[in-house]
Amino acid sequence: MSRIKITDQAGAIRSYFPNGDLRVLGNKLIWTGEITPSPNSGTYIIKVKYSYTDGVKVYVVNPKPLPLAVGQTRLEHVYSHEEQRICLYYPDRTEWNSSMWLVQTIFPWASEWLFYYELWVVTGEWLGGGKHHEVDDKIKEEQNDADRHSQFHQRPRSPRCSGRAGTGYRSSSRCAPSREPGAGCLIARTRQKQ
Repeated sequence: MSRIKITDQAGAIRSYFPNGDLRVLGNKLIWTGEITPSPNSGTYIIKVKYSYTDGVKVYVVNPKPLPLAVGQTRLEHVYSHEEQRICLYYPDRTEWNSSMWLVQTIFPWASEWLFYYELWVVTGEWLGGGKHHEVDDKIKEEQNDADRHSQFHQRPRSPRCSGRAGTGYRSSSRCAPSREPGAGCLIARTRQKQ
């Protein structure tokens, strides 16, 4: 398994999301653009930062701050409430590695996170699965950066979320994974800049 070149990742992102702002700076890729998780959803601006040394980090840039569910004081399922850095995979596990295409993994997962975020705002319950993050998880995750870096490109492919293995994941153009096989998809699309 070999890692995908940053320039190849950038080319794939350009083909899937031509209206986003994509910058490649050496071995670092930064994409900022609009995602709409479903036809009934709002549009969000996200920022995806990727490098071989730091892995992938995804932020919700707009709206900021994201509205919270009634009675809640912090966002659910994030690495950083203040930065609105969303949790898409566990960095200390084998759910994502540099041999995987960002447009087939990270982008659909971000769309899925936003879909479940919208449900959380309405219901007050996080229905997207995954690990509940404690306040100090950001510190723990930063401490694991060095360990993750040394193993980053050596990880085998495996299901994205240990709690969701075998749930009918599919990766297709501008589609987020479905929760059930054959259940359709969530739409992630960019809009023409005004």
